[in-house]
Amino acid sequence: MTRPAGGTSECGPWPRRDARGTDRTLVHVQELHDAPLAPLTTFRLGGPAARLVTATTDAEVVATVRAADESGTPLLIIGGGSNLVIGDRGFDGTALRIATTGFTLDGTTLELAAGENWSDAVARTVETGLAGIECLAGIPGSAGATPIQNVGAYGQEVCDTITEVVAYDRTTGETVTLSAAECAFRYRNSTFKDQPDRYVVLRVRFALEDAGGLSAPIKYPETARALGVEAGDRVPAATARETVLRLRAGKGMVLDPADHDTWSAGSFFHNPILTDEAYAAFLARAQDRLGPDTAPPAYPAGDGRTKTSAAWLIDKAGFTKGYGTGPARISTKHTLALTNRGEATTEDLLTLAREVVAGVHAAFGVTLVNEPVTVGVSI
Repeated sequence: MTRPAGGTSECGPWPRRDARGTDRTLVHVQELHDAPLAPLTTFRLGGPAARLVTATTDAEVVATVRAADESGTPLLIIGGGSNLVIGDRGFDGTALRIATTGFTLDGTTLELAAGENWSDAVARTVETGLAGIECLAGIPGSAGATPIQNVGAYGQEVCDTITEVVAYDRTTGETVTLSAAECAFRYRNSTFKDQPDRYVVLRVRFALEDAGGLSAPIKYPETARALGVEAGDRVPAATARETVLRLRAGKGMVLDPADHDTWSAGSFFHNPILTDEAYAAFLARAQDRLGPDTAPPAYPAGDGRTKTSAAWLIDKAGFTKGYGTGPARISTKHTLALTNRGEATTEDLLTLAREVVAGVHAAFGVTLVNEPVTVGVSI
């Protein structure tokens, strides 16, 4: 990081061919040195990158990744920055910001470039009267990030509608198409998360539903209550989207630069999934702490496992809304969000996260796992 902060250059044209004779020209991508990364994240935290490349085409993405791999340069992929916690020292390597665009709708088949804004894409599908992702409205970040952790909210997950993911395979040096089955989707997980250094998502394909302008069946109880319908009912897709946006905004989960409750990564911790034995031990501790009639949230998670609520655990362990006195605090609207109040450092955030993890474990014997990806730091 020896060049002046914010120094720029144009990298290209850069003609190269691989052993198969494939043209790998990288043309006019923007390159910055000692480049601030905090503005590229929703936390607005983190130090600079030695080099930041912004790619606007799939070819530029692939060429940048190949060049980094061939030179042994550490590589950080950035989409919408909504799931990143970058250390205060920054990233000593190449940060690749994927800014590709492309929204293609053919009947009920949707293809999104990885760099497309996810929330905007949801709005566009609803405008066309299609159903399937309307309850995923307002989730910050890019389309390419959605299959990585199988993004989900309010009764929908992207695995419900994803049919294929086009990705660059850094192991083979080829662009590949993975079926939904090959993506191995499960709760906030996928092949891409299992092998974080292998695939770079380029495009995502979805099969939506034409239900005459109606939504997919409403699954989530909170959404159904807000809509005044029963689980399984359909409502106008636009109404479902608007309702979800209101619910999210009430929890500080819709980005607003003026609202520090949204200077976050949304849900900071996964909802724990416990074995029957672990859940029984947790329930006993909860009832011992809070009273014999205590009934923590419990949802069947298959294979003899139960999912409980991280937000409930955090709150009942004493970390209520607004908890904290420093520049990093729990959101005033939702206990599951850790926030930057404007002057925080990444270390401030991590100190708070560690306090929450330790407090929940001491109270209930459950270890919370962070949802955002950490870069150069750990909880």
